[in-house]
Amino acid sequence: MDERVPVLVVGAGLAGLSTAMFLARRGIRPLVLERHQGTSIHPKANGQNPRTMELLRIGGVADEVLAASYGTINDSLVIKVAESLHGRVFHSIVHSQQDMDFSTASPAPWGMATQDRVEPILLRQAEKLGARVWFDTEVVSVEQDGTGVTARVLDRPTGRLSTVRADYLVAADGGRSPIRRKLDIPTHGRGALSHHIGVIFEADLAELVEPNKITLFYLQNPAFTGVLGASDETGGRHIFTVQYHPERGESAEQFTERRLVELIRIATDAPELEPVIRGVQSWEMAARIADTFRVGRVFLAGDAAKVTPPTGGMGGNAAVQDGYDLAWKLAAVLTGQAGPGLLDSYHAERAPVAELVVNDSLANYVERMAPHLAGPDIPESAGHDRVLLGFRYRSGAILAEDDDPAPTEDPFQPTGRPGFRAPHVPLRDNGTEVSTLDLYGVDWLVFTGPDGDAWHGAADEVAARLGVPLRVVQVGGAAGLDDPTGRFTEVYGIGAAGASLVRPDGMVAWRRADQPVDPTATLLDVLCRVLDRRVP
Repeated sequence: MDERVPVLVVGAGLAGLSTAMFLARRGIRPLVLERHQGTSIHPKANGQNPRTMELLRIGGVADEVLAASYGTINDSLVIKVAESLHGRVFHSIVHSQQDMDFSTASPAPWGMATQDRVEPILLRQAEKLGARVWFDTEVVSVEQDGTGVTARVLDRPTGRLSTVRADYLVAADGGRSPIRRKLDIPTHGRGALSHHIGVIFEADLAELVEPNKITLFYLQNPAFTGVLGASDETGGRHIFTVQYHPERGESAEQFTERRLVELIRIATDAPELEPVIRGVQSWEMAARIADTFRVGRVFLAGDAAKVTPPTGGMGGNAAVQDGYDLAWKLAAVLTGQAGPGLLDSYHAERAPVAELVVNDSLANYVERMAPHLAGPDIPESAGHDRVLLGFRYRSGAILAEDDDPAPTEDPFQPTGRPGFRAPHVPLRDNGTEVSTLDLYGVDWLVFTGPDGDAWHGAADEVAARLGVPLRVVQVGGAAGLDDPTGRFTEVYGIGAAGASLVRPDGMVAWRRADQPVDPTATLLDVLCRVLDRRVP
């Protein structure tokens, strides 16, 4: 056996690099294989929503992502559906700063970095934390048994074949995932929507776009349907996509550099513009979801699990969130903190979120680029705010307290119920402002109120017996954090002595309004159930 690793990650895109970084953050050193020679040179996914930024803070890269961002979404994003840059505007998507203000629901800001800027940041951090990444390396076969996964690996420059044995494999190898196909995992959904040519070009558009704005135009005119992403902050580098129609006999090869220059001039209303084409890539816009995100010891993540239309910027965010979910669960199982049943929760939790994400993006696609598809067969969006921060998890790793079937809630009016993201409540620690959401990441947390002193001893004993990092955050009382709004217990749905158990991903796993007779026994039973452990 040439290599033996705990986790083999196939694909070094947003999902694969995120998984590797978050695994390494927890002491698990994965190996990442990528068939391309480096990270993406195309902007592709753009923007990091507050949930993603919360997770990137845990990875230690949020500040770098913000530094790599083109402005901030609250004050510099313009999204319109129009004929051209200065042509007739059909309608605006973002109308004001308030549309994108999530500050009352999350302490994390929006990021506005493109994929080609984010991937190198994730790569550096993953390697710094102990992950290994091999580029120009292709997986040619995968076999699994009851104890692990064996991959045959091709070093593309030399043609050398080797073998990698791993406890688990994460397939983050893109929307056409060869591993998903090798495993015969079917997909469902709308399928192929349209075909596009993506272009990176350089041109001075400072006099054509609004200053200090990131302009994203969905263009519909007699010459083409496409997208223009332009800004005076990007150093003269912009993106342009144009749709083509294979069903009409069109092909990607027909879009020569000369033709693309002509279309960019139409898009920008600048007939004398001399854009310099730096990159061209053809791609398929689609909406499809794998029927299962797991087969044995192989897990699908990112585009391998679901292909999302880019209308709405959800695909890249979902990829990072897949990576975090897989990483903390795999690490818990590999270190003995959890039983293997915890891994069943990955599909149970992330697949319904994928449905929400794809439906929201599909609704955006129809509105912005394909209004002729509008009809009853297009699923309705649950609402962008709810999809971003108000999604619900249901699995064995969540001890639900009700049978409410609603898949989302309003993140600006959180309930604190198990299965939902822990609410953002501003607190003060020795005079320093801190959010409840600043506190999760590595440890399991027990939030309690001013009369919840007994939970401290209970958590210490349970942590020692299970070998699980568990700590108490008490709000109110002589030793607790200050609650300036006085709403902590109300928002979390617990009494002064109750408790809310929050997982390392910031999701509420269980709560109790009051203090039980034996807090230690209660907490031990709850954590064992959530982690698929026997009570010792």
